[in-house]
Amino acid sequence: MDATVTVTDVTAVGPETVAIEFESPDGFDAQPGQFIKLLATVDGEDYARFYTLSSPDVADTFEITVEIDPQESGPFSDHLADLTAGDEIDMSGPFGAEYYEGETRVVVLAGGPGVGPAVGIGERANEDGNAVHIVYRATNPIHESRLSALDSAGATVTITDDDGFAAAVDEALTTNDDEQVFVYGFAGFVTAATDAIDAAGGDPDAAKIENFG
Repeated sequence: MDATVTVTDVTAVGPETVAIEFESPDGFDAQPGQFIKLLATVDGEDYARFYTLSSPDVADTFEITVEIDPQESGPFSDHLADLTAGDEIDMSGPFGAEYYEGETRVVVLAGGPGVGPAVGIGERANEDGNAVHIVYRATNPIHESRLSALDSAGATVTITDDDGFAAAVDEALTTNDDEQVFVYGFAGFVTAATDAIDAAGGDPDAAKIENFG
């Protein structure tokens, strides 16, 4: 769908990273792991960028997590970070076929802003009574409060550096038939994650992957 959505909240969730919450437009239906496109004109230039949902549902509001990186996205991420409650922006979506579908056990491998969809999927799966294991490769973690809440609620959350990532993936994977692996991050992380899945005896081709480019 195409809609103009209203900002309800903007919150800093880590170094150079914000979570932006929007009011869900009528008829908007999306699942954790899907993504939307935001469009705006900034300094006379038209921009369109894709962002994966970081909320467990879209019943009343939905959320995205934005890494503020002018080198990667020009002035658009700064524009999003400067939004305040009541501001409006154009949206299209949802998009993506690689999303949470009520799997009995989910293992989410996340790098950088990929922790946004990781917490959204983790919270939804945990609410559904399903098993959750998040492996988050990060030097400066974001969404720490939500990750801590998930861990306290019975999910397993592993935050690791580059050196410990493969071992953490090996520990997380059971390779049982009821297990679904998700991967969210930029291209270098996706390569590291699929290599780690393969080394752990899993099937990288069966993973649901979103490469941020």
